[in-house]
Amino acid sequence: MPTEQRHYRLPTLLVVDDTADNLMLMTELLKDRYRVKVANSGEKAIRLLQGDPLPDLILLDVMMPGLSGHQVAEQLKREPRTRDIPIIFLTAMAGTEDEIHGLELGAVDYITKPIRPALVLARVETQLKLKAAADFLRDHNEYLEQEVQRRTREVMAIQDVTIHAMASLAETRDNETGNHIRRTQHYVKVLAEQLREHPRFRHFLSDETIELLFKSAPLHDIGKIGIPDSVLLKPGRLTEDEFAIMKTHTTLGRNAIQHAEDQLGMPVGFLSLAKEIAYSHQEKWDGSGYPQGLAAEAIPISARLMAVADVYDALISRRVYKAGMPHEQAVEIIRQGRGTHFDPDICDAFVACTEQFQAIAECFADSHQD
Repeated sequence: MPTEQRHYRLPTLLVVDDTADNLMLMTELLKDRYRVKVANSGEKAIRLLQGDPLPDLILLDVMMPGLSGHQVAEQLKREPRTRDIPIIFLTAMAGTEDEIHGLELGAVDYITKPIRPALVLARVETQLKLKAAADFLRDHNEYLEQEVQRRTREVMAIQDVTIHAMASLAETRDNETGNHIRRTQHYVKVLAEQLREHPRFRHFLSDETIELLFKSAPLHDIGKIGIPDSVLLKPGRLTEDEFAIMKTHTTLGRNAIQHAEDQLGMPVGFLSLAKEIAYSHQEKWDGSGYPQGLAAEAIPISARLMAVADVYDALISRRVYKAGMPHEQAVEIIRQGRGTHFDPDICDAFVACTEQFQAIAECFADSHQD
């Protein structure tokens, strides 16, 4: 193997000492086993360490004019780029307190002069092996972390695709809804962020929960897949019997999501919220909603948020049986439903961010509403 190639593969040591004889001695001792670089001052060592490649280990004198070895070590340990390079102090300062101080600065070993060559070689070899093991573990951990992040992104992407695919099934049954599921998804997130610090909701609305709500919201009407076309697509007012059939979409949706969760064999956060939303978003604060007639705090928070988002969008959206309502009129109707249809505090949050609702409606407008 050519000498240059052999040296390229050898560990690199940086020897820092202000005495030329010491640098020559250490070079002669180490050159057959390692690639050796030298610096005759702390300042030069710092400059060398700003380039690449970095040495695998530093043998560092303490008493030098200008920057001392202690000062060099302190600088290197402050910098993320150099803090993991092992430092062995090589010095005539042989006191116990001196050795303790050197180790406290982050040195991995402390060798006193005059040196014993066999001891220096043994300690350098030991520290290089320890560094190789630490580098392997660090690289392995970084790889594992990157792999976890990659797989997490894949899982999140699969969740998103699955949710939108399921939601789109309901949308194909009722194509008049257009971008309804997208708008309501963003409305819910806006409301949740508005209420994040509210005393009644802060225990529930963590960053993670808000993200899960955003994922879950598109499934709120998934149960409409099970509603007959004669009811779902009727252009006029529903009869009492037809409305009774329409109301079953909440139970159908909850059951469909529960079935999906059962197939997985484990609870899934966003599906749990999706079940709540699908089943309870038609409940009303005063207990007059469906399917269970829940009232006030008995209604899940997720469903209370969706109730406001769903009604607002239904009011402003054009359907075959009605024209879309102006934003201001829809806001007033929701305001009037405070404490009867809607949770009072969620209603207040809606009033505080109506401009954001309007912007979302315009951003995701259906083609016939552009």
